[in-house]
Amino acid sequence: MAHFEFSKASPQIRQMFSLWPLPRDNAAAGSTAQSRRWRAVAAASLGNALEWFDFVIYGYFATTIAKLFFPSKSDLESLLIALATFGITFFIRPLGAILLGAFADRRGRKAAFMLTIALMMIGTAIIAVIPTFAVIGPLAPIGIVIARLIQGISAGGGFGSATAFLAEQDAKRRGFFASWQFASQGLTTVIAAACGAILTSVLTTGQIENWGWRVPFIFGLLIGPVAYYLGRHADETAEFQSLQHSAKPFLDALSGAKTRMLVSLGAVVLCTVLTYTTLFMPGFAVRQLGLPQAGSFLATLLTGAIQIVLAPIFGALSDRRGRLPIMLPAATIVMVASYPLFAWLAAAPTLQTLLIVQAIMGVLGAAYMGPLAAMMSDIFPTRMRTTGLAVSYSFCVAIFGGFAPFINAWLISVTGSNVAPSFYLTFAAAISLTALSVQQRLRL
Repeated sequence: MAHFEFSKASPQIRQMFSLWPLPRDNAAAGSTAQSRRWRAVAAASLGNALEWFDFVIYGYFATTIAKLFFPSKSDLESLLIALATFGITFFIRPLGAILLGAFADRRGRKAAFMLTIALMMIGTAIIAVIPTFAVIGPLAPIGIVIARLIQGISAGGGFGSATAFLAEQDAKRRGFFASWQFASQGLTTVIAAACGAILTSVLTTGQIENWGWRVPFIFGLLIGPVAYYLGRHADETAEFQSLQHSAKPFLDALSGAKTRMLVSLGAVVLCTVLTYTTLFMPGFAVRQLGLPQAGSFLATLLTGAIQIVLAPIFGALSDRRGRLPIMLPAATIVMVASYPLFAWLAAAPTLQTLLIVQAIMGVLGAAYMGPLAAMMSDIFPTRMRTTGLAVSYSFCVAIFGGFAPFINAWLISVTGSNVAPSFYLTFAAAISLTALSVQQRLRL
């Protein structure tokens, strides 16, 4: 009875988020297809959450990690070194994108996805157990860098394989299924922010520095086996199985899809700068605004929750209205509103103001990112899709995203203004708007 009332009263929701109504003679087959697709969504979302969780946690605890692994003459110098290490590891992501993207286009999205989970778990385990500088000296920062490099290779190929895996579940609903790529990143933000808020609320600074900062990384290891199990029991996409595979997908992408790669890269700029600015915000709220650390994590948790809920809605909407009619206004508003929002936050540095600013950025980010993965998937032919997705995304993140926390901290120190992070957001929005305009004109 409850199911009947839902399906009768909510046709729009049903159309976007379900496969009903089904013809009677196809009901069993449709139910199986629906179950298979949601199993793929669950596997990809959890695997993606694992990959991004450790990146986010590293950023949240950058101040603590800087003190324990990168001791220097001043706290600011240690922090900048830790944030630079966070950014440097992104340079390895394009290598992971090339190797794992080509592997996925030859061997399958599922096989590459499983490999990225295994690599991410290795990197996470190293960070979780490695002794600090006070115990093993220079080997400590070296170990952190090695772990981050392994994670960078994993993340470099993970985006392409997971996005292609999701996008190829249903070509007619590519926007909805592909949007879970970014919805799962929102899930990561929520879990990581919740961990940060709980730890900073119940533990003292000494406890966090002694052992508390390791807890989230240990928790991240628990996600891995679940995602691996779900991935093992998910089916390879029919779109890939019916494909005549390319023997050299990376070279094909370079020779035949240069414009597509550049457009895809440009479209990701705003996405990655928004994501890593959000990552930067807890530390920014504490150091620059003088807000309590637990409250700053709450604001980030709000942003992640908004992304989880709204990214699939905007993705589903893009299946009906198109990708660009949603993405173009969102990017334009970010470009115009970033400075006023940060100026307001700097003038009224309260938790309430921070929550409102983060909520606005969360909605705009979800509107832009919801259709983004599908738009990128549409740009590339199936035979080179994973390679194109992985390479364009990873090069963009290496150039613009990985150093976003460092650039924001540097801009603040150079300008002496807490409004400075808005400059980088405005710049990113302008680049992505240019890429979207090219995509619209060329109809890629």
